[in-house]
Amino acid sequence: MQINSSLLSAGLSTYQSGQQRVDEAGAVIASNSLPVAGNSQVLAELTEQLVELKVGEHAAQVGARVIRSADEVLGTLIDTQA
Repeated sequence: MQINSSLLSAGLSTYQSGQQRVDEAGAVIASNSLPVAGNSQVLAELTEQLVELKVGEHAAQVGARVIRSADEVLGTLIDTQA
């Protein structure tokens, strides 16, 4: 059971980290105005935040998969013990 608990903790931590990244990148994107033609600095910041948004999305998906796997392991352990 100890292994399953650490799997759940790792999955939850990864999911929350990804969600935090998405929230922060979304807030920065929402606070910036639309890039003006010729303002490459604003465009670079927007691009960077879009990349962060995607990285956060993938991290949250990985965390969810780990949680799902831990749930399946727990189900298998319960079925084996029964």
